[in-house]
Amino acid sequence: MSGNAEAPPRQLTNLQLRVISAVLLGVGVLAVTLLDGIVFRLLAAAIAVAIFYEWSRMVRPRVGRGLGLLPDILVLAFAAVLVGGSATPLLLAAATGSAALCAAAALWRRRGAWESAGLAYAMLSGLALALVRDSDQSGLLATLFLFAVVWATDIFAYFVGRAVGGAKLAPAISPGKTWSGALGGAVGGVVAGLIVALASGTGAGIGVLAAAVVLSVVSQAGDLFESWVKRRNGVKDSSRIIPGHGGVMDRVDGLVAAAIALWLIGWMGGSVEHPAHTLFGG
Repeated sequence: MSGNAEAPPRQLTNLQLRVISAVLLGVGVLAVTLLDGIVFRLLAAAIAVAIFYEWSRMVRPRVGRGLGLLPDILVLAFAAVLVGGSATPLLLAAATGSAALCAAAALWRRRGAWESAGLAYAMLSGLALALVRDSDQSGLLATLFLFAVVWATDIFAYFVGRAVGGAKLAPAISPGKTWSGALGGAVGGVVAGLIVALASGTGAGIGVLAAAVVLSVVSQAGDLFESWVKRRNGVKDSSRIIPGHGGVMDRVDGLVAAAIALWLIGWMGGSVEHPAHTLFGG
């Protein structure tokens, strides 16, 4: 038997898959972000639909048919309104009305509470992303700031946590996360956000600094929240659509939580329709 037989092809490690998938997704998302706000709304709507799809597939085996097709129809209707470029009051009314209708159906049928919660979570995620991006320069800068903080937090938390180790952050929810990783992620996220703010000409004022800290912390809380939902429903990944990451929820859990926080910051700053103007001018 010849000793020159070809060796089997080398398989990519999970880390390599994660990096490749993250880079490809990041480039694609940045390309869409740089386009007009309506194009980004299509992305936000797709994320909302994907979040609900994965959420409902996680919880429905536990509750039978739950609420049937009602929440599916509602999330698709909301996505259509979102893509249509509707004004903020209409979007808020559509989201609130859909969530209330679904919650009422869950109460009446005494089942489907998880589905109605998932619908609210998905719609709020898509709404916040779309409103933060808006369709002007301030929205673009705010979204790039959001990406910088969240992505850097995720990267630094992963590598600092692996390198330093130490006490677990929330062992009952996500055993791999450590306090060192959380702190490293927060520092990395804040630095990345300040770099974007300085590069945009906005400056690194106290408001921008505080926002970066809040977004970094909230993004990590969003990650833990999704881990809790998965553990509560006995699944490891929300789906298997993204190599090395799992599902859409696994990839955007921290991002959508931070987007909701940034939208609320803008709202409290006096601009519910144009939240980016609070930090990045108008």
